[in-house]
Amino acid sequence: MRVKFWGVRGSIPCPGPETVKYGGNTMCIEIRFFDPDRLFIIDAGSGIRELGNDIMAKDYPKGPIKADILLTHTHWDHIMGFPFFTPLFIPETELRVFGPVNFVKNEKLEKIVGGQLEYQYFPINHVELSSSVQYIDSKDGIIDLGYDEIKLTAKSLNHPIKCFGYRFEYKDKVICTAYDTEPFQNLFFMTPDAPDYDEARCKEGEKIAQELNQQVSDFFAGADLLIHDAQYTEEEYNASKIGWGHTPMEYAIRAAQKAEVKKLALVHHEPLYSDKKIDELSEKLCNPDLLKDIDVFFVQEGMEIEM
Repeated sequence: MRVKFWGVRGSIPCPGPETVKYGGNTMCIEIRFFDPDRLFIIDAGSGIRELGNDIMAKDYPKGPIKADILLTHTHWDHIMGFPFFTPLFIPETELRVFGPVNFVKNEKLEKIVGGQLEYQYFPINHVELSSSVQYIDSKDGIIDLGYDEIKLTAKSLNHPIKCFGYRFEYKDKVICTAYDTEPFQNLFFMTPDAPDYDEARCKEGEKIAQELNQQVSDFFAGADLLIHDAQYTEEEYNASKIGWGHTPMEYAIRAAQKAEVKKLALVHHEPLYSDKKIDELSEKLCNPDLLKDIDVFFVQEGMEIEM
């Protein structure tokens, strides 16, 4: 199988001369299985436009396009490229769109994602599409793909909206995603000198946070490839980013080491980070002599990994 990264930036596209190396498109990952022939697309950020063009050039001449799109969540940077995915407009294309249900307004994927193709936002209405698009609101646990060769599991992560990590198990290989997410925090933490300090409640909150973080660790334990959120440094995160739904990169590395992950791909790059900034972070954090049994790297748009 092959993994290719078509978009690795977080929050908003940021094209320009300072982001050429690592890329400016928002999240979109292609995972191809060759036996059997299956195509999965994780997230429909702005990177999905170029993926669609590649599919049209390489796959469409061979026959109708079939693909499963797995959305981690429905924040705009992860769905904004959907209307620009060319196979969407091709007759005989069959797409299944999986993702978590948004309970905030009790809106389904078809409304949130497909709703971008309305005349208020886009020149083509969803009902005019020639392709077949099936929206599947998913829950935590094993996702039924209709075949047994690939096992796909969804796991809720810590983000301001319902967000999934995905775990693929295929023969003897495991690929996991864990973005957008941040470590679970003790919601009842307060210092002993606080007026309403409750020691028992504080300890219980810490226990719950540790248990939830362990569940996420167990989810990607032993993965051959873990694609993990790393939008901030630990210093930035602790200073002003707690609760924003993204992980400090140092934490991601420690968590992957603890879970005995083999390769750690750091993604969802901060839009303000230049290529130079990420190069400096890579030199500081991805030293193989210090990391020993784990391969850690900041992903560049266009990077391919053969499994």
